[in-house]
Amino acid sequence: MKIFRNDATPFRPADVNSFVGPAQTKLLASSDEATPVHVYRVQFDAGARTNWHHHSGPQWLFVVEGRIRVQTDGGQPQDLETGDAVVIAPGEKHWHGAVPGQRGVHLAVNVNAQTTWLEPVADEVYEPTFDPQGS
Repeated sequence: MKIFRNDATPFRPADVNSFVGPAQTKLLASSDEATPVHVYRVQFDAGARTNWHHHSGPQWLFVVEGRIRVQTDGGQPQDLETGDAVVIAPGEKHWHGAVPGQRGVHLAVNVNAQTTWLEPVADEVYEPTFDPQGS
């Protein structure tokens, strides 16, 4: 058994090259086994989100506070509530962050996953406008 104490690792500002808007990350636990697992707590201020990215292994996101928005390439943004979870397949291009106007927090569990960071998520992708006329 290996215990990871909450106060052993501080929050760090999220990398401005990988996130849009203010966010903080904290490594909660990790393993050095043949199949490494890393668990992060990510706190997004209102309007903050990751850049588009993908992972070499699966990623699970568990919403623990507020609401989180997630989107895969070619899909529609999906809003998750506290207690919801999502599994993102290896290689699936996606982003995640707080819903517009609210703060959100999730746990991210990455299994044997290297992250490839891509372009920032544009405001019109993050918060698309609805055109009732379809034009």
